[in-house]
Amino acid sequence: MGDATGVGVEAPDATPDREAQTTETARLEAFSDGVFAVAITLLALDLGVPAAKAVASAHGPAGAVGLAAALLHNWPHYLAFALSFLTILIMWVNHHSIFRFIRRCDHSFLLLNGLLLMVITTVPFGTSLIAEYLQSEHGAADRRVAMVVYSAIYLAMAVVYNVMWSYASRGGRLLDVGAKPHLVQSVTRQFRFGPALYLTVLVLAFISPEASLALNILLALFYALPSTITRALSA
Repeated sequence: MGDATGVGVEAPDATPDREAQTTETARLEAFSDGVFAVAITLLALDLGVPAAKAVASAHGPAGAVGLAAALLHNWPHYLAFALSFLTILIMWVNHHSIFRFIRRCDHSFLLLNGLLLMVITTVPFGTSLIAEYLQSEHGAADRRVAMVVYSAIYLAMAVVYNVMWSYASRGGRLLDVGAKPHLVQSVTRQFRFGPALYLTVLVLAFISPEASLALNILLALFYALPSTITRALSA
């Protein structure tokens, strides 16, 4: 059942069921946290340590030689790591935030959450691509393909995230009975623009991989700022 706000109304004898449902969502969130943790840890594996032979012959800008030059040469790896780490972190924060509203889960929601996690686990692959192929020794076509793949992963992440939240929130289907309607609507508005923005990033990747990467960085920094939702939930 639901009231005029679209948020479900708890039945008088629903307390035992509610406790069981809370346990189920807690298990789902704990499993998701583990996947987020693995994905964000895998990013560090691509940093690597410059090989000794490469260090011996390395000559970088401003007279840098040896290890310093080899480390400077690997700057795309550090940039890709920082961007992807920040993006996964933001996704985890958002995932944690929506589970402040969600108190039930069904088969379809479990599958949608699993689909989101599948996309999350591909971020290290996309990160490795741009870390390797954004370097100057690779051709423009390779840089473009790498950035398109990376941007497509982010677009898929935004789309699946919106579908998951839309499914959970529509008609208060999976929300807690105490979820405040204005906050639920704010979450919906906040996430609505993600797919369009990342579609822009993807289209831009076909034109200019460097501009697409720059926009990715700006979006990550923008989404890292505290939102009205996180501020309200922290109050």
